[in-house]
Amino acid sequence: MNPTGNTILVTGGGSGIGRGLAEALHDAGNTVIVAGRRRAPLEAVAAGRPGMHVAVLDIDDAAAIRDVAARLVAEHPGLDVLINNAGIMRVEQVLTDVEALAIAEATIATNLLGPIRLTAALLPHLLARPKAAVVNVSSGLAFVPRADTPSYSATKAAIHSYTISLRHQLRGTGVQVIELAPPLVATELTPGQRDNPRAMPLDDFIRESLALLAADPDAAEILVERVMPQRRAEASGRFDAVFDLINPR
Repeated sequence: MNPTGNTILVTGGGSGIGRGLAEALHDAGNTVIVAGRRRAPLEAVAAGRPGMHVAVLDIDDAAAIRDVAARLVAEHPGLDVLINNAGIMRVEQVLTDVEALAIAEATIATNLLGPIRLTAALLPHLLARPKAAVVNVSSGLAFVPRADTPSYSATKAAIHSYTISLRHQLRGTGVQVIELAPPLVATELTPGQRDNPRAMPLDDFIRESLALLAADPDAAEILVERVMPQRRAEASGRFDAVFDLINPR
């Protein structure tokens, strides 16, 4: 994926990593569409940024995904990059929380079904482009889970696996498939996360990620240094040690 000259759809673009990516990619010379459930945060991101557009999208709604995808293709025929970033992360205490199942179902709908549905809706258009890309945002927790967010960790592991399979199926086409796996980043994804001293500053994460992409536009994975202990944990024989760091007993 070239870091400039694209028309890019970023889901979950109203805050956090999605907003950071949208702003940085816009500044790098791309046309960017930020999508999310609420219009006001999206308009705040787009304010003062010519060439940035807003799309209200409920990523949990299969019919809405189809309708919005069709409208975006009609309005932005140059659309050639999809960044599946939208996600939710909630604590689930399976022994005590009566809402644990509902949280799990909502997490799967947003984090897994949403990206799969949106990719399916846009794939015919992307395949018709001379060169295109699907970027799936997973997590370091795809490789070593956080035990109190089992469904979030599981959906990110599933996105990792889905991305590998999608890449294999699209080999020989003009659609590149990339996985972006963040470590703990200072955003408002969970309460207190933005101020967590262990979290990587958002600006640093965005800067390093885009530098990695610029250095290797054909990369299959974008992995900042902070996420490497999780990404390599199993292969290096350190899975249990990294798991215990994330999940103190």
